[in-house]
Amino acid sequence: MKFEEAPDVKERIERIVSILDMDHIRIDQVVCMRSFDSTSDANARIWSLPKIWQSALGVKAHYILEVLAQRYDKMSEDDKDRTMIHELMHIPKTFSGALLNHKAKVFDGKGGHKTMRINDKTVEKLFKEYKKIIC
Repeated sequence: MKFEEAPDVKERIERIVSILDMDHIRIDQVVCMRSFDSTSDANARIWSLPKIWQSALGVKAHYILEVLAQRYDKMSEDDKDRTMIHELMHIPKTFSGALLNHKAKVFDGKGGHKTMRINDKTVEKLFKEYKKIIC
């Protein structure tokens, strides 16, 4: 499989993060890559750098947002935005290097937890908010 940097994806996520107030995401610690010839059915994936690797390497948390060229590049601009929103939702508010799964327990800010889902419905809600602001 071949990889290259994806500056177009980086610009897209910078715009999404700023418009949707995802200020917990440290853009300078998110690397965007485009892969070629993957056999995955995914359009995109997000990779993390877990705490043990951060400690061993002496680095801060980083995430890699990978788009799979053979699928992602054929998508409409709106679907690319939806895909990036979906992937960014996997990054926890702590920006710790962990990843949230599709049905994650997150702190509710009141000392408890709530279930946060990452699915078509929650992505579409954020996408509509995003489109409302940019249009």
